[in-house]
Amino acid sequence: MSARLSLALDAGGLVLPDTGTVAVLHPRADMDLSALPQDRVRVVQPFKPDHDHFQRLGYDCAPADATLCAAALICLPRAKALARDLVARTCARTGGMVIVDGTKTDGIDSLLKACRARVDVHGPLAKAHGKIFWFTADPTAFADWQAPAQQQVEGFTTAPGVFSADGIDPASRLLAEALAPKLGRHVIDLGAGWGYLAARMLRDPGIERLDLVEADHAALDCARLNVTDPRARFHWADALVWEAKSRADAVVMNPPFHTGRAADPSLGRAFIQAAARMLTPAGGLWLVANRHLPYETALTEKFGRVEEIAGNARFKVLHASRPARPRHTPNRTRR
Repeated sequence: MSARLSLALDAGGLVLPDTGTVAVLHPRADMDLSALPQDRVRVVQPFKPDHDHFQRLGYDCAPADATLCAAALICLPRAKALARDLVARTCARTGGMVIVDGTKTDGIDSLLKACRARVDVHGPLAKAHGKIFWFTADPTAFADWQAPAQQQVEGFTTAPGVFSADGIDPASRLLAEALAPKLGRHVIDLGAGWGYLAARMLRDPGIERLDLVEADHAALDCARLNVTDPRARFHWADALVWEAKSRADAVVMNPPFHTGRAADPSLGRAFIQAAARMLTPAGGLWLVANRHLPYETALTEKFGRVEEIAGNARFKVLHASRPARPRHTPNRTRR
């Protein structure tokens, strides 16, 4: 993205306003924003790990933002509905140029074609398997692209762009049906999404505390609406580094296994390692995964007992118990 943005600014005719905020929407951690004036940039990123990355670099960051800006750069997300919604909402709060950058696999070509049918597009410039284009904000041109902030799905509230926004994820449903009726007093829902599993688990009166840990700010906002039980605690956090105040009797999760569009099983393995750290010695992990994902090795490295307790042709539900604790080597003084 940095190469395309620099090309547009240096030779492509893209001119940023001299003053005012430049909003950058949904940039991923691997994106270089150095071509922009950092002291005027506001990064809008609802995904906690990427948000924290740019915050560490010194950028002004927010998970969501509805304030006016002088110009905006949209880093194209994967979800088509979210991408169009971002264009519509950005046009409504930007006084100048709207810039759109994305790769072919993100759908930049189809979005460019759709935008050209509505506004006068400048550019586009192609580089590094992607394109960048820009146009003057028109709050009316894309009004029909703006999605409802929330929608109802089988009695639950979801939002555009969140995982499984259009229906209950079948893997999560399978996991919910396979859970033990009594999970313990303290349970952690790791990667809680919009709260489907948490709502199901809280039918158990024996649970005293349920921590919902979710990196997507929009999904967690939905979870707050879907899970109103006072035993629930909500944490906008990166599941891989979040620390519980006390060890849990159970961790339940449907871990992600994609980074962008690429399958990345190492992400699920990292979730397993994080879960093992969160459990009491007698605690258990309940996990659902696509059947082809080789999580059993990671589970046996971190747990004394691993078994498949449910499944079908697409998914498997695994239960792991007796989490291993790292061995501490005592310091020895040399003589």
